[in-house]
Amino acid sequence: MASDSSRPEFWDTRYRDGVTPWDAGRVPPKLAQWLPGEPASQTSSRRVLVPGSGSGYEVRAFAEHGDDVLGIDFSDAAIEAARRTLGGLAARVRKADFFTLDSPPFELVYERTFLCALPPRERSRWARRIAQLVRGGGVLAGFFYYGELHALLDPAFALLEDEAVPAAQSVPVLAGSERWQVWKRRL
Repeated sequence: MASDSSRPEFWDTRYRDGVTPWDAGRVPPKLAQWLPGEPASQTSSRRVLVPGSGSGYEVRAFAEHGDDVLGIDFSDAAIEAARRTLGGLAARVRKADFFTLDSPPFELVYERTFLCALPPRERSRWARRIAQLVRGGGVLAGFFYYGELHALLDPAFALLEDEAVPAAQSVPVLAGSERWQVWKRRL
């Protein structure tokens, strides 16, 4: 198996061999609970980005909420898995690299195992890119396994929500280590 998680081949191998212990096969319960409380835009759909969208469960959840969601992954095998999961919503995912995505900022960027999958050398680069991809006043929300987020996100973001994810609501490989967090991008 390829051993560098910053390379698409690493993820292609895992998806094609079915070695995806982070894939719960569903939307995480906390996201399913949080999303209905999020207001729908009065004028247009909220633009949402799901980087490292994997099998696409969360892409479907945001689309069904009425959001204009884009899931991206740089692994062909992950894109294939997402398109199978999404069926009629398959156009909501595309092959793209998070670090070079050409897009205006989003109102919300959703995180689930993307940051923790990056090699440690990429974390500060991720933080700079997140600050570019979330518009002022927008939100970075999701599940975080990496614990030093204040060092990465201050002063661009303010932490609004922070709670431990019960082990029973997580996948075994992350159980007891995930936190649900919502960060607001400063103006």
